[in-house]
Amino acid sequence: MPPRDFQRCERVAGQLRRDIARLIQLEIKDPKVGFISVSDVEVSRDLSHAKVFITVFDTDKAVDTLAALSRAASFLRRRLGKELRLRQVPELHFLHDDSVEQGSHIDKLIADALDADKAGVEDTLAESEESGLKKDPH
Repeated sequence: MPPRDFQRCERVAGQLRRDIARLIQLEIKDPKVGFISVSDVEVSRDLSHAKVFITVFDTDKAVDTLAALSRAASFLRRRLGKELRLRQVPELHFLHDDSVEQGSHIDKLIADALDADKAGVEDTLAESEESGLKKDPH
């Protein structure tokens, strides 16, 4: 028997990601749910719990958005139960995914470093440490 490429929990996670994103977009009317994206879903092996990773594009509203989604979790779970062919729909746990924010921060650091190189700033870390030692009398 050949090995399976995808485990069942991975297939369920992919379907949950698509369905949750669609339900949030079309059926959640809470104004506290801002502009978001469902970035990933991880389902436990026994399919009883699902971690739903949400990217919030307005980072100031991340806490309010996660609270609103947590309040809507039972509604979403009930709607998923009507659409999916599962004996038990996983309990949904919403988590903030800040990978986009981290990526943009790294991009900004790289851009700043490139701008410093173009401006001719040649002060390396070693040189800045040496100048700091010269200033420090100890």
